[in-house]
This record gives sequence, structure tokens and C-alpha cells, in this order.
Amino acid sequence: MTRVLEIELNGERRADPIEDNLLLLDYLRETVGLTGTKTGCDGGECGACTVLVDGVPRLSCLTLACSLVHRRVETVEGAGADGMLSAVQRGFHEKLGAQCGYCTPGFVVAATALLRWNADPTDDEIRAALGSNICRCTGYVKIIEAVRHAAALQSKGVRARVARPGSC
Repeated sequence: MTRVLEIELNGERRADPIEDNLLLLDYLRETVGLTGTKTGCDGGECGACTVLVDGVPRLSCLTLACSLVHRRVETVEGAGADGMLSAVQRGFHEKLGAQCGYCTPGFVVAATALLRWNADPTDDEIRAALGSNICRCTGYVKIIEAVRHAAALQSKGVRARVARPGSC
């Protein structure tokens, strides 16, 4: 059956016709064209597809899009604003929290939720909040450092301008 999905996506209201069995991950990538949310394991075990639904991390590969009528969804594309990196994005960039980068959007989204709830988390709290996300390239030390750095940046209200393509 087809229905109209009305949601707020990254701060903008949308209404799109969707099939009842469409996963949120596929809606974001194929219908909307937001490819930052990654397809990883397709089974809810890696966290690459993490988005925020009403501010709470949710695995989009396990979520039916039709279940989100009138809900607020945030993806990694909504993390920054006005051409500025969020504190979390800047933390991952400055502390080299990404290796290949495939898992990074899920980590950024999960870390964003954490820092909204807890502006100064301990390393154990960071590990717990990011426990549903898997990185196959690193030992997580840089990721924890990135979140810690993001917390410090956020407390100072620091943001960074996104470099234009082709600039240094």
C-alpha cells in the first residue's frame, strides 16, 4: 500500500508518497537523495545507518519509514548549519576520528545525541553511547578523543566553516 509520509527531515517539512514496507534507510538514500546515512550490515549491528528520531539514535535499516509520520528525523547532513561544521564534525576532523570514513556518519549522529544529553561525558559514557556503532578500521581511541574534543568545542560555542571544494 502507498501512503504519504509527512515528516520533518533535518529541520524541513516533507511529504513523500512511500510504500508501507520502505525502510527509513532506503527512503533517505533513494527517495530523498541523502546518502550520508550508510548501508552497512543491513541487520542493525553496525550503526552505519544511525539517524536521530525525535533526538534519539535509531538504526534506519531496522525502521519502517511509515512509522515516522509527524516525527522529526535528523541525518548527518543536518549536523552542520549555514556552511559550518558542527562541534562533533569538527572534533572528528581535527582529532582524526575517521579512518576510511564509512562508519563516521553513524558515529557523528550518535555522538551528537550524546552531547545533547550530556555536555561533558566521561570516556566510559562515550563508549556506552557509541556502543552500537562499529568501526572496522580503528581501535576507537581517536573516535573517543574526537567526541571529547567536540564536547570541549561545543562548550565554547566553536564552529568551523566548511572548506569549498578544491580549496586547501
